[in-house]
Amino acid sequence: MNAQSDKTAGDSVDYDVMIVGGGMVGSMLAAALAAGSSLKVAVLEHQEPEPFVPGTQPPYDVRVSALSIATQRMLENVGAWQGILDRRACPFRQMRVWDGEADGSTHFKAGDIGAPELGHIVENRVLQLALLDNIKSAPTVDYLCPASLVDYRVSDGKVVCELSGERASVSTRLLVGADGARSTVRELAGIEIERSSYPHHALVATVETELAQQDITWQRFQPTGPEAMLPLCGHRASLVWYHDEEHVRHLGSLSDEDFIEALQSSFPVELGGIKQVLERGSFPIVKAHALHYVAERVALVGDAAHTVHPLAGQGVNLGMLDAAALAQVILEGRAGEQDPGQRRLLRRYERWRRGENAMMISILDGFYHAFKPQPQGVRSLRSAALNVADRAGLLKSMVMRYAMGTAGDLPTLARQLQ
Repeated sequence: MNAQSDKTAGDSVDYDVMIVGGGMVGSMLAAALAAGSSLKVAVLEHQEPEPFVPGTQPPYDVRVSALSIATQRMLENVGAWQGILDRRACPFRQMRVWDGEADGSTHFKAGDIGAPELGHIVENRVLQLALLDNIKSAPTVDYLCPASLVDYRVSDGKVVCELSGERASVSTRLLVGADGARSTVRELAGIEIERSSYPHHALVATVETELAQQDITWQRFQPTGPEAMLPLCGHRASLVWYHDEEHVRHLGSLSDEDFIEALQSSFPVELGGIKQVLERGSFPIVKAHALHYVAERVALVGDAAHTVHPLAGQGVNLGMLDAAALAQVILEGRAGEQDPGQRRLLRRYERWRRGENAMMISILDGFYHAFKPQPQGVRSLRSAALNVADRAGLLKSMVMRYAMGTAGDLPTLARQLQ
C-alpha cells in the first residue's frame, strides 16, 4: 500500500515497528527494515519537507551535512543514493585543518588512502526526500503524515499508541524514538538524559563565491571556536562560524556587506572573495547523551539518544549508524522468529551503539577543550601535534578512515555493498 496513509479514528492497526520521526535517521531505519524483511512498519512525521524536484536547482538550504562514506554505503544499499545524486550533492576529496593561533596544520587527501572521495556535502532536505521516495514506495511501510505521538502504554506484549488529531489508534511491538533532541518518545519512556550546553552558538550561512568551489573542506580552530567552509556545487559554499552567543547575535544583525567583510577576514585567501550572502541562521550547541537507549519495547536512535558538538560534522552519521545497527539487530532477530520488541534484542543494540557514541562524544569534546584559550606552552604542543599528524602516514590514514566511517564496529549495511 502507498506509504501516505489516510487511516481515520476508530481504525486499529498493528505494526511490528513504529518509528516516531520521519527525518533523516527515522527514514533510514524504515528503509533498512523495508529492504531486508516483510516487517510491517509505520513512520510518523508531523510535517513533510518541501519538495525538491530532480533536475531543478532551487536555492540551497542553510542546513547541510557532511555524509561519510559509511552513510553513502547505507544509502546505496537501501536504494536511496541515486535520489540524492539526482537532486544535488557535492563530493569533497580533501580536508584542511589548522590552528588559528599557530602554524600547525593537517591536510587530508582521499588519494592518500586510495579512495575516490572522503564524503559528500548534502542538504538535509535532499537526504530526507531521497529516503522518503524510498519508503513511500515500499509496500510494507505506512507513512503517516501529519501525525505525532501523544501518549503510549505497554499492554499484552504491545505498545498501544495514542496519536494526534483523527489519526488511527495503533499498536506496535516496538516503538522507536527518532524524533530529535526533544524526543517525546524518550520523555514518555522516562529515559533520563545527561545534557550540557557549550558556551558557543553556531552561525551558518550559504554564500555565493567569486571562484568555483574546490573539492576541499576548510576548518580553522580559534580560541573563540572553529570556523569552517564546506564546498557546495558551483559558486556556492556553506559557512559555519562558532562563537559566543552575543557575538553570533551580532554577526546575525550585520548588513550583508558588513557580514561579508567579517567573513573574508577569517577564511583563506585561496577560497576567493564572497559575492553575496544567500541565507543565514544560528543555533545553540548542546552535548547530550541518554543514560539508556532502550526501555520496555522502546528504542532511541539519532538525536533522541545523543547530540554531539557539530565541529566534525559527525552528528547525522552517528544517527545513521544507529539506524543501521538497530535494523540489523531486528532483522537478525526476525530470522530467528524473535519479537522485535524483545528486551534481549534491544539490549544488544544498546551495548553496540552507546559505547561507540560515547567515545565519539568524548573525542569531539576533547577537540573543543584542546582549542580553548590555552597557555603558550599548550598552544605550541597542540600545533606540533597537528604537524606531526600531517606527516605520520599510518596515524593519518587511521584518522581518515575513522572520519569516513570505514573503521570501527560497523553494521553490515555500512560495511559493504549488498
